[in-house]
Amino acid sequence: MSSLALTLIGGPTALIEINGFRLLTDPTFDVPGTYQLPHVKLEKLSGPALAAEAIGEIDAVLLSHDQHADNLDESGKHFLPKAKRVLTTEIGAKRLGGNAEGLAPWASVELKKNGRSLTVTATPARHGPAGIEPLAGDVIGFVLRPKDAAPIYVSGDTVFYDGVAEVARRFRCGVVLPFAGAAQTRGPFHLTMDVNDTIETARTFSDAVIVPLHTDGWAHFKQNAADLRMSFDALGFGQRLRILEPGVKTEVALAG
Repeated sequence: MSSLALTLIGGPTALIEINGFRLLTDPTFDVPGTYQLPHVKLEKLSGPALAAEAIGEIDAVLLSHDQHADNLDESGKHFLPKAKRVLTTEIGAKRLGGNAEGLAPWASVELKKNGRSLTVTATPARHGPAGIEPLAGDVIGFVLRPKDAAPIYVSGDTVFYDGVAEVARRFRCGVVLPFAGAAQTRGPFHLTMDVNDTIETARTFSDAVIVPLHTDGWAHFKQNAADLRMSFDALGFGQRLRILEPGVKTEVALAG
C-alpha cells in the first residue's frame, strides 16, 4: 500500500512523504521581511512552521522556479545543497548549478531508494495570463507517480489554463496541490490560481483530493485558505478540500 503524508512548512513549502521518499516543494525558510525584485517589492508576513534544520534528509527538492523570493528565498537557497537532488526548470538549473537538474515539461526522472522507485514528471505552468512568460520566466509543476497508487500533482506557480488541463488528460491524479493564493503584484491580473482557478482545477481533476499550498504568509496574496473553504463549501466541493495546518503532519489517503 502507498502512503502519503503532507506537512505544510509555509507559503509554497511543504514536505511530501510518500513510500519512504521525502520531497520538499519550493524551499522558503526566511523570517518575515521584504525582498526587492527588479520590478516589484515582496513582503513576507510569517515565518516557517518548521526551521530548515528540523526538516531532515530530503531525497529531492521540487523547485517550480528559482527567480522569485516567495518560492526560493535566501534560506531556501542555502538548503538546496543539503538535498540529494534539486529538480527545476532548465534555465533555473543553469543559474543554480550544483545538484540542480533541469527538466522541460513532460520530461521525467526516476527516484530510487531501498528497492522502491518514484517517477517525477515535469508539467507545464504559466505564471499569470497569456503573454506573461517574458516577464515571469519559466515555471514547471510536477506529477509524482508511485507504482501502486494514483499520481500526485504539484502545480507550482500557475494559473488554470490549457497546460493544467493537459496534465489532467494525461494523469488521473488522486491528490492535487494547487498553488492558490491569487498572487498579484503588478496590474489587475493574478499570477497564481485564485478561487475560481482552484475550483476549475477540482472540476478537471474530478477524482482528486485538493490540498492547496501557497495561500498564506505573503502580502501580495489576495485570497487565502479561508476563501477557498468558503467557496468550496458553497459549491458542493467542500468534502474534497483539505486545508493543512502549518507544521502538522497530515496523512492523506491514496487511491490505487
